[in-house]
Amino acid sequence: MQLATAQATEAPVPGPALLELKGVHAWYGLSHILDGVDMTIRRGEIVAMLGRNGVGRSTLCKAIMGIATRSGSIRINGHESVADKPHQIAHAGIGYVPEERAVFPGLTVEQNLLLGVHSAAQHPWTLQGAYELFPSLQRRADTSAELLSGGEQQMLSICRALMSGPDLLIVDEPTEGLAPLIVQQVGDLLQSIAHRGVAVLLVEQKLTIAMRIAHRVYVMGHGRVMFEGTPEALRNAPDIRKSWLEV
Repeated sequence: MQLATAQATEAPVPGPALLELKGVHAWYGLSHILDGVDMTIRRGEIVAMLGRNGVGRSTLCKAIMGIATRSGSIRINGHESVADKPHQIAHAGIGYVPEERAVFPGLTVEQNLLLGVHSAAQHPWTLQGAYELFPSLQRRADTSAELLSGGEQQMLSICRALMSGPDLLIVDEPTEGLAPLIVQQVGDLLQSIAHRGVAVLLVEQKLTIAMRIAHRVYVMGHGRVMFEGTPEALRNAPDIRKSWLEV
């Protein structure tokens, strides 16, 4: 599997918040999952959300996308979106790659990519752009998605989400079940995306990829943010790692 060479990701120039959460709560039925989450993401920034399984990281993604019941404030480019529907949030510039990858197995690679296009969207992400970012997809353009490897399906899922021209890409557990070499390639792809101005919210359990590519990291525990800072600050916080990350 081949990935176009990623350029080093530099810290983005500080600017207005692209996504800003304040006091966000979320529920599944009567189960209270998120308990007052605050978070800020700026354009071109890679932000990692770390934590053990079951602490609410995937629920955070679904709350942002309007899939989970939520309250509080979720502002996208300054617009309050906490009452918006999922399709409105997608059209506001948020792309979402769920943990399940969710490719359409009976369709070809190219058909999967075209399904990600919003008819009214004006942006630089085209089929050719996706193929330049990940050349293996072009070579397998006419191949059914079900015949791709797990790593290729993950890359396809990410590239399909880019076809809508998002300002922010939410990627939930993209390296789950992948070999170390493919994990490296996923990280390189996310760096390339950020280098082109798209912010990335990376939800991960693996510390290695997050510490390598993220500009900032959040650590979640019991539905709350327990730490926010740079990867270097997290390296220097053994108590946080022991309490909220180590198994």
